[in-house]
Amino acid sequence: MSYGDEHGYGGDSGRTDDGFGGTGQTRTRLPDGRNGDMYGGPRRPARSSRSLITVVGVVVLLIAAIAFANRGGGGGEASGGKGSASGPGADPTAASGVKPVTGKNGEIPSGFARNEQGAASAAANYAVALGSDGMFQQDSRHSIVDTVYTPEAADKLKGPQDAAYSPAFLQNLGLDADGNPPRGNTFVTRTIPVGTKVENLSGDTAKVAVWYTGLIGMSGPDSTNPVRTTWKTWTFDLRWLNDEWKVTADSQKDGPAPVPGDVAASTADEISKAVEQFGGFTYAR
Repeated sequence: MSYGDEHGYGGDSGRTDDGFGGTGQTRTRLPDGRNGDMYGGPRRPARSSRSLITVVGVVVLLIAAIAFANRGGGGGEASGGKGSASGPGADPTAASGVKPVTGKNGEIPSGFARNEQGAASAAANYAVALGSDGMFQQDSRHSIVDTVYTPEAADKLKGPQDAAYSPAFLQNLGLDADGNPPRGNTFVTRTIPVGTKVENLSGDTAKVAVWYTGLIGMSGPDSTNPVRTTWKTWTFDLRWLNDEWKVTADSQKDGPAPVPGDVAASTADEISKAVEQFGGFTYAR
């Protein structure tokens, strides 16, 4: 499943850990000593001067290291350039040089290669689709499921998912029975892959783990379910079918999660505008 059992995404409900809100209940956790609204609460106490000096020192060293790594020898590649993306001078995170897929099945990229890179890209793209707001409306949900899963897995999923996305569940999220937010509010749900790991690739099957952070919640002046983040690992069992990777089963677990930063939560209006102005990514690579 995707964000969690309460969303009804995914294929193997018995294997999925709790995600955004468990069974549809909203839980908001504030750090100790912090009061006020989730979007506009006061910031944490400032660090001591010694801590600040330490942080500044680390930043300065980091900037110096980046400048040193990027400095050139005054000429072309022969005198200090990085070289081609596939050559020995490429960065560990450099692009592979393989052309991204250009095909689409509806709104979901398709045409991934039958290799490790293709399986990883397919899993990341499927995580994005399964974490989108299209999953909260029946017609688009069925379309996504039919695109991502094998026919057998899709047929088993639709009924339980339709039951999970009940009017009562949608109401708990602030949506109407058709999955629409109230006027003046923005429903936010996104999956943002951070990295992928191919755990197994053998013949027509693959297992790929996608580490991601997610956004979920309602942004609006009267929202009682503010947008929050989560960190999870989503593992997909894939099968090569009709020249495409398809999901046969999937599961999730919490983490790895980094330490929360010191950035103060934004207002509901800022979150709504950001969602409208910044489109989500797909991760064909």
